[in-house]
Amino acid sequence: MNAVIEQPVAETQDLLIFTDNAANKVKQLIEEEGNADLKLRVFVSGGGCSGFQYGFTFDEETNEDDTVLSKNGVQLLIDPMSFQYLAGAEIDYQEGLEGSQFVIKNPQAASTCGCGSSFSV
Repeated sequence: MNAVIEQPVAETQDLLIFTDNAANKVKQLIEEEGNADLKLRVFVSGGGCSGFQYGFTFDEETNEDDTVLSKNGVQLLIDPMSFQYLAGAEIDYQEGLEGSQFVIKNPQAASTCGCGSSFSV
């Protein structure tokens, strides 16, 4: 059964924060694709210079055991294995001189590498 978290929610170590900036960017990208069934899947996989790395992809399917965060009309999906590494994290979208990107601020990350997408716990 899916766990659905509607934001805003109380900020606790067990919950993810999906910012307005991130939700609005996902909404824009989905509109550009022209497929209203798309959802943003955030995952953690082995690799990178620090041991784990973050990944983002669009997915039309919600798995039975996914955690689903809904905000501003879009859904963020996280599988159970990834959720344990992302609990308490903030998923944001930032634009700056160095470019635009989704950013994960993860309090569980003991260290990160220079690229910002790899971490260790």
